[in-house]
Amino acid sequence: MGVPATSLGGTAAGAADAAGLAALVRLLAGRGVVVLSGAGLSTESGIPDYRGETGSRRRGSPMTYQEFTGSEAARRRYWARSHVGWRTIARAEPNAGHRAVEQLRRSGHVSAVITQNVDGLHRAAGTRTAVELHGGLHRVVCLGCGRLSSRQELDLRLEALNAGFRDGPGRVNPDGDAELSPGLVDGFRVAPCRACGGALKPDVVFFGESVPKPRVQRCCELVDAAQALLVLGSSLTVMSGLRFVRRAARAGTPVVIVNQGATRGDELAEARVGLPLGAVLTEAVHRVRAGAS
Repeated sequence: MGVPATSLGGTAAGAADAAGLAALVRLLAGRGVVVLSGAGLSTESGIPDYRGETGSRRRGSPMTYQEFTGSEAARRRYWARSHVGWRTIARAEPNAGHRAVEQLRRSGHVSAVITQNVDGLHRAAGTRTAVELHGGLHRVVCLGCGRLSSRQELDLRLEALNAGFRDGPGRVNPDGDAELSPGLVDGFRVAPCRACGGALKPDVVFFGESVPKPRVQRCCELVDAAQALLVLGSSLTVMSGLRFVRRAARAGTPVVIVNQGATRGDELAEARVGLPLGAVLTEAVHRVRAGAS
C-alpha cells in the first residue's frame, strides 16, 4: 500500500508533501539516518497521541513526578487509572510504521532509533536496540530499593487485589492512564514492592522528572554520528525531543519531519510530510528498495 496520488498533488500542501517524501527517500538512500519517534507513530496501533492534528492536549494534566512521590493518594489514583488503561497498551501491536522503521534498520538505511514513546511497540516490531528516551511501561521500579520488575507481574497482583475494577469505563491516554471519576478510585488497593514493601512506580520519566543523563548522552552521540535525523509523529512540544532536532540543525545535519500537524521544529527541517505515517513509511521503503535494485 502506497501513499495515494491524490494526497501528493493538486494543492500547495500536496506538492510540499510530495517534495518532502522525495527528500525523505534521498536521505534514507544515503543511509546513516537516526529516527526520533513520538506518540503519532503509535496512533495507528490504537494508542491516542497527546496532541493530535489539532495540537490540543489531552483532557486534564498528566501526573507529575512530584505529585506521585509526594502523596500516597496520588499514587493510588495513578495506579487505579493505569490499571484500567494498561489493557490498551498491552494489547497494542506494531503498525505499518513501526514495521517500516525496522525494515529500514535491518537494511542499514536507519542506523539508530530514539523513541519518546513508552509503549514498547518499537521493541515488539523487532527494534530491540531502540533507545527509550522516556522509559517503558512494561517495567516497574521500586522507589525504595530500586528493584526492577515486570508490569505483567504487577498487573496480576493488582487484579487479585481489585477484582472487577477494570469493569469501569475510562478514556485511555497515550501513557496508559485512563480517565476515571475520583470516586471510583477511592477503594483501589495498591501493591507494594515484593522485596522491601516500598512504593512502586512505572519505569518511565514523569512530567517534572529529568531523563537520566547517561541516556541523554547516548542520544546525543547517536545524533552527532547521524547523516540525517528523521522525526516521526512528534510535535516536538517538549524539550526532551526538540533538543535533538536543534542539535542536528546546529551541526548542519539534515532534518526531515513526518507529522500530521505543525511542530516546534518545522523551521529547522529541510522538508516535512503531513500525511499518515504508516502509508508514508511503507512508500518510503518501497522507493528505497526500488532505487537500490
